[in-house]
Amino acid sequence: MLDLVYPSSPAPLYPRPSVDNPGKQPVPTGEMLPLVEPSGLVYGQATREYCHSGSHVLHPVVHLHIIDHFGKLYLQKRSMTKDLLPGYWDTAVGGHVSYGETILEALYRETSEELGLTAFNPIGLGAYIWQTQRDNEYVFVHAILGHPTLHPNAEEVSEGRWWTFEELDRAMGQNVLTPNFESEFGRIRDRLLAML
Repeated sequence: MLDLVYPSSPAPLYPRPSVDNPGKQPVPTGEMLPLVEPSGLVYGQATREYCHSGSHVLHPVVHLHIIDHFGKLYLQKRSMTKDLLPGYWDTAVGGHVSYGETILEALYRETSEELGLTAFNPIGLGAYIWQTQRDNEYVFVHAILGHPTLHPNAEEVSEGRWWTFEELDRAMGQNVLTPNFESEFGRIRDRLLAML
């Protein structure tokens, strides 16, 4: 699976000064995300806020699906404190890649932070670009097979549960699942079933 290729020295900070954006170079504050080409080449870095401001800079995220031997998929319910789609059901794990991380480093970090799971062997299911009015994400999708003991972080996840594919089909388009999950599930459904 594709990974990120970082430059030998720190990538420039964005937004860059320009005629439309005069002023000093921004100072890195908070979580910095890599800005990438579709090839995985990192050409810059920016704050999470800038990436979600409608700038449409492509930045990588990781998703992990957990499917058990009975064909049930574990989903998390987004915390009500989330700024985007609070209370919706979503992929078991999802999060941004921080500047300097590889895809797998980010996947293990996010999974540990959200579910307390550290020992697992992910299978890469592919990558795609997800674009909305405020976002442009390069989504790297992974899955694991099994029924691990999970400890959801209450700051990130309000609850979690196992769903049958039939339950997921009934929930589609009902404002229960995130639009990103609905789209992604359609892309990888057969690959998840092939893991059983």
